[in-house]
Amino acid sequence: MEKSLDEIDKKLLRILQDDSSLSTKELAARVHLSPTPIYERVKHLHKNGFIKKYVAILNKDTLNYISVFCNIRLKKHSKDCMLDFVESIRNIEEVTECYNISGDFDYMLKIVARDMDHYQEFVRERLGVIDSIGSLHSLFVLKEEKNSYAIPL
Repeated sequence: MEKSLDEIDKKLLRILQDDSSLSTKELAARVHLSPTPIYERVKHLHKNGFIKKYVAILNKDTLNYISVFCNIRLKKHSKDCMLDFVESIRNIEEVTECYNISGDFDYMLKIVARDMDHYQEFVRERLGVIDSIGSLHSLFVLKEEKNSYAIPL
């Protein structure tokens, strides 16, 4: 599998990061090529893992959801404990991101909740029943100053 990108590929990826709903014809006009090679390039980028998937990004503020970062410390650092934790949170829909991190905590979760009551119930009913968690520390987002999914190319 080839993992190199030329300047046209990079330009296509930058454009698609900004608006993945553009048609092949619109993409072609923006990079000054005809639609057929653009279609083939995008197909190649997707097939080779440069494009993971296409999604609609919802506006959390319009939906009146809050964001919380939750730092998790596991009870112990065994393989089984780590696997148990990761497997437990994989299917929890409120957890939108999970990172294994260095420092004082083992994992950082990004969680969305309808409100503080929902988050409190979430901690009690969902996180609180995961046996591998030793402790957690919640950080509530007061205002989102920047949120970008774009990777600078």
